[in-house]
Amino acid sequence: MDTLVKPSPVVMSSKAIDVKVTKEELIIYLEDGRTLSAPLEWFPRLRDAGMQELTKWELIGGGIGIHWEELDEDLSVKGLLEVE
Repeated sequence: MDTLVKPSPVVMSSKAIDVKVTKEELIIYLEDGRTLSAPLEWFPRLRDAGMQELTKWELIGGGIGIHWEELDEDLSVKGLLEVE
């Protein structure tokens, strides 16, 4: 009997292709056509930042994550997909 939990291939292969940040939410567009959104309230560094800082993001690892250099903040797509 296999007792290991195997990650979902959908989660493992999902990569971001674009990001949009509003005053209230983070929106991530995935290469498979899905769109993720989460309230900025979940991310204190993003919530407390100005719009100029929020727009200075970059995709890292070929789209597996998002990085804000000025805010010292990194988010992974996998982590966002697994939020319960």
